[in-house]
Amino acid sequence: MTSKFFRTALPVVAVLVVAGIGGGAWLYLNGSFGESQPGGIGGPFTLTNGAGQTVTDRDLRGRYLLVYFGYTFCPDVCPTTLNDVAAALEILGPKADRVQPLFITVDPARDTPNVVGEYTAAFSPRILGLSGTPEQIAAVAREYRVYFMLNKPAKPGGDYTVDHSSILYLMDTSGRFIAPVRADQPPAQMAAEIARHLT
Repeated sequence: MTSKFFRTALPVVAVLVVAGIGGGAWLYLNGSFGESQPGGIGGPFTLTNGAGQTVTDRDLRGRYLLVYFGYTFCPDVCPTTLNDVAAALEILGPKADRVQPLFITVDPARDTPNVVGEYTAAFSPRILGLSGTPEQIAAVAREYRVYFMLNKPAKPGGDYTVDHSSILYLMDTSGRFIAPVRADQPPAQMAAEIARHLT
Protein backbone atom coordinates (compact mmCIF):
# COMPACT_ATOMS: atom_id res chain seq x y z
CA MET A 1 0.00 0.00 0.00
CA THR A 2 3.04 2.25 0.07
CA SER A 3 4.15 1.34 -3.43
CA LYS A 4 5.86 3.78 -5.76
CA PHE A 5 2.52 4.28 -7.50
CA PHE A 6 0.76 5.57 -4.41
CA ARG A 7 3.72 7.81 -3.53
CA THR A 8 4.07 9.41 -6.95
CA ALA A 9 1.25 8.78 -9.42
CA LEU A 10 -1.65 10.58 -7.79
CA PRO A 11 -0.37 12.81 -5.01
CA VAL A 12 -3.22 15.29 -5.36
CA VAL A 13 -6.05 12.79 -5.07
CA ALA A 14 -6.01 12.84 -1.26
CA VAL A 15 -7.88 16.13 -1.26
CA LEU A 16 -10.82 14.43 -2.95
CA VAL A 17 -11.77 12.20 -0.02
CA VAL A 18 -14.72 14.19 1.34
CA ALA A 19 -15.39 16.69 -1.39
CA GLY A 20 -15.54 14.09 -4.14
CA ILE A 21 -13.78 14.77 -7.42
CA GLY A 22 -11.82 17.95 -7.88
CA GLY A 23 -11.30 19.60 -11.21
CA GLY A 24 -7.75 18.36 -11.71
CA ALA A 25 -8.56 14.71 -11.09
CA TRP A 26 -11.69 15.01 -13.19
CA LEU A 27 -9.68 16.23 -16.15
CA TYR A 28 -7.15 13.46 -15.55
CA LEU A 29 -9.82 10.75 -15.57
CA ASN A 30 -11.79 12.31 -18.40
CA GLY A 31 -8.83 11.90 -20.72
CA SER A 32 -8.51 9.03 -23.18
CA PHE A 33 -7.70 5.86 -21.30
CA GLY A 34 -7.97 2.21 -22.16
CA GLU A 35 -5.94 -0.72 -23.37
CA SER A 36 -4.66 1.32 -26.31
CA GLN A 37 -2.63 3.48 -23.94
CA PRO A 38 -0.11 2.44 -21.31
CA GLY A 39 -1.43 3.05 -17.83
CA GLY A 40 -5.07 2.59 -18.86
CA ILE A 41 -7.72 2.32 -16.14
CA GLY A 42 -8.96 -1.15 -15.26
CA GLY A 43 -7.53 -4.59 -15.67
CA PRO A 44 -7.65 -8.16 -14.40
CA PHE A 45 -8.56 -8.87 -10.81
CA THR A 46 -9.40 -11.80 -8.56
CA LEU A 47 -11.54 -11.02 -5.51
CA THR A 48 -14.13 -12.68 -3.26
CA ASN A 49 -17.86 -12.00 -2.95
CA GLY A 50 -20.07 -12.16 0.14
CA ALA A 51 -20.73 -15.88 -0.37
CA GLY A 52 -17.01 -16.62 -0.30
CA GLN A 53 -16.88 -17.26 -4.04
CA THR A 54 -14.01 -16.12 -6.21
CA VAL A 55 -14.96 -13.41 -8.71
CA THR A 56 -12.68 -12.33 -11.55
CA ASP A 57 -13.02 -9.56 -14.09
CA ARG A 58 -13.69 -12.20 -16.76
CA ASP A 59 -16.68 -13.54 -14.82
CA LEU A 60 -18.33 -10.13 -15.29
CA ARG A 61 -17.76 -9.74 -19.02
CA GLY A 62 -20.88 -9.03 -21.04
CA ARG A 63 -22.19 -6.42 -18.61
CA TYR A 64 -21.26 -2.82 -18.04
CA LEU A 65 -19.48 -2.34 -14.72
CA LEU A 66 -19.92 0.61 -12.39
CA VAL A 67 -16.96 0.29 -10.04
CA TYR A 68 -16.58 2.10 -6.72
CA PHE A 69 -13.87 1.75 -4.06
CA GLY A 70 -14.63 2.42 -0.40
CA TYR A 71 -15.03 0.74 2.96
CA THR A 72 -17.87 -0.25 5.26
CA PHE A 73 -16.75 1.92 8.19
CA CYS A 74 -16.81 5.00 5.95
CA PRO A 75 -18.88 7.59 7.85
CA ASP A 76 -20.60 9.43 4.99
CA VAL A 77 -19.21 9.39 1.45
CA CYS A 78 -19.52 5.64 0.82
CA PRO A 79 -23.06 5.13 2.14
CA THR A 80 -24.24 8.26 0.35
CA THR A 81 -22.72 7.07 -2.91
CA LEU A 82 -24.20 3.57 -2.62
CA ASN A 83 -27.62 5.03 -1.82
CA ASP A 84 -27.37 7.18 -4.93
CA VAL A 85 -26.21 4.25 -7.07
CA ALA A 86 -29.17 2.17 -5.85
CA ALA A 87 -31.54 5.04 -6.69
CA ALA A 88 -29.93 5.54 -10.11
CA LEU A 89 -30.47 1.86 -10.90
CA GLU A 90 -34.15 2.22 -10.13
CA ILE A 91 -34.36 5.25 -12.42
CA LEU A 92 -32.61 3.33 -15.21
CA GLY A 93 -35.40 0.75 -15.16
CA PRO A 94 -34.80 -2.21 -17.52
CA LYS A 95 -31.49 -0.69 -18.64
CA ALA A 96 -30.12 -1.39 -15.16
CA ASP A 97 -30.08 -5.10 -15.99
CA ARG A 98 -27.12 -4.37 -18.27
CA VAL A 99 -25.11 -2.73 -15.48
CA GLN A 100 -23.29 -4.49 -12.65
CA PRO A 101 -22.28 -2.11 -9.82
CA LEU A 102 -19.23 -3.20 -7.82
CA PHE A 103 -18.21 -2.02 -4.36
CA ILE A 104 -14.58 -2.99 -3.74
CA THR A 105 -13.28 -2.46 -0.24
CA VAL A 106 -10.01 -0.66 0.46
CA ASP A 107 -10.07 -1.96 4.06
CA PRO A 108 -9.76 -5.75 3.76
CA ALA A 109 -8.60 -6.15 7.36
CA ARG A 110 -12.07 -5.25 8.64
CA ASP A 111 -14.12 -5.77 5.50
CA THR A 112 -14.18 -9.52 5.11
CA PRO A 113 -16.16 -10.88 2.16
CA ASN A 114 -19.15 -11.58 4.42
CA VAL A 115 -19.06 -8.06 5.90
CA VAL A 116 -18.90 -6.41 2.48
CA GLY A 117 -21.65 -8.65 1.13
CA GLU A 118 -24.03 -7.75 3.95
CA TYR A 119 -23.12 -4.08 3.64
CA THR A 120 -23.91 -3.78 -0.06
CA ALA A 121 -27.08 -5.87 0.27
CA ALA A 122 -28.42 -3.24 2.68
CA PHE A 123 -28.37 -0.72 -0.19
CA SER A 124 -29.39 -2.92 -3.10
CA PRO A 125 -29.15 -6.61 -3.99
CA ARG A 126 -27.86 -5.45 -7.37
CA ILE A 127 -24.62 -4.09 -5.90
CA LEU A 128 -21.88 -6.71 -5.70
CA GLY A 129 -19.54 -6.29 -2.75
CA LEU A 130 -16.00 -7.61 -3.15
CA SER A 131 -13.09 -8.08 -0.80
CA GLY A 132 -9.80 -9.95 -0.90
CA THR A 133 -6.35 -10.18 0.59
CA PRO A 134 -4.41 -6.96 1.13
CA GLU A 135 -2.30 -7.89 -1.88
CA GLN A 136 -5.35 -8.43 -4.08
CA ILE A 137 -6.88 -5.12 -3.00
CA ALA A 138 -3.63 -3.26 -3.61
CA ALA A 139 -3.41 -4.83 -7.07
CA VAL A 140 -6.94 -3.89 -8.18
CA ALA A 141 -6.50 -0.40 -6.75
CA ARG A 142 -3.40 0.02 -8.91
CA GLU A 143 -5.34 -1.19 -11.95
CA TYR A 144 -8.01 1.47 -11.38
CA ARG A 145 -5.60 4.22 -10.29
CA VAL A 146 -7.31 4.49 -6.90
CA TYR A 147 -5.72 6.38 -4.04
CA PHE A 148 -6.22 5.06 -0.52
CA MET A 149 -4.33 5.36 2.74
CA LEU A 150 -5.07 3.91 6.16
CA ASN A 151 -4.83 6.40 9.00
CA LYS A 152 -3.20 4.86 12.05
CA PRO A 153 -5.53 4.43 15.05
CA ALA A 154 -4.90 6.57 18.11
CA LYS A 155 -4.16 3.42 20.09
CA PRO A 156 -3.35 -0.15 19.01
CA GLY A 157 -6.49 -1.98 18.03
CA GLY A 158 -8.55 1.22 17.95
CA ASP A 159 -10.84 2.46 15.22
CA TYR A 160 -9.32 4.12 12.19
CA THR A 161 -10.38 5.78 8.97
CA VAL A 162 -9.23 5.24 5.41
CA ASP A 163 -8.66 8.14 3.05
CA HIS A 164 -9.71 7.19 -0.47
CA SER A 165 -10.61 8.75 -3.78
CA SER A 166 -14.34 8.89 -4.46
CA ILE A 167 -15.25 8.19 -8.05
CA LEU A 168 -17.32 5.72 -10.04
CA TYR A 169 -15.68 4.02 -13.01
CA LEU A 170 -17.91 2.98 -15.90
CA MET A 171 -16.44 0.05 -17.81
CA ASP A 172 -17.79 -1.47 -21.02
CA THR A 173 -18.82 -5.09 -21.56
CA SER A 174 -15.27 -6.12 -22.41
CA GLY A 175 -13.75 -4.47 -19.34
CA ARG A 176 -12.48 -1.30 -20.99
CA PHE A 177 -12.78 2.04 -19.26
CA ILE A 178 -15.48 4.28 -20.73
CA ALA A 179 -15.75 7.30 -18.46
CA PRO A 180 -15.70 8.50 -14.87
CA VAL A 181 -19.10 9.05 -13.30
CA ARG A 182 -19.36 11.70 -10.63
CA ALA A 183 -20.24 10.24 -7.25
CA ASP A 184 -21.45 13.58 -5.92
CA GLN A 185 -24.38 14.14 -8.30
CA PRO A 186 -28.10 13.43 -7.83
CA PRO A 187 -29.27 9.93 -8.78
CA ALA A 188 -31.25 11.23 -11.77
CA GLN A 189 -28.15 12.84 -13.26
CA MET A 190 -26.09 9.75 -12.46
CA ALA A 191 -28.65 7.54 -14.23
CA ALA A 192 -28.71 9.86 -17.27
CA GLU A 193 -24.93 9.85 -17.48
CA ILE A 194 -24.76 6.06 -17.31
CA ALA A 195 -27.56 5.63 -19.85
CA ARG A 196 -25.77 7.95 -22.27
CA HIS A 197 -22.90 5.45 -22.53
CA LEU A 198 -24.97 2.29 -22.91
CA THR A 199 -25.01 1.15 -26.52
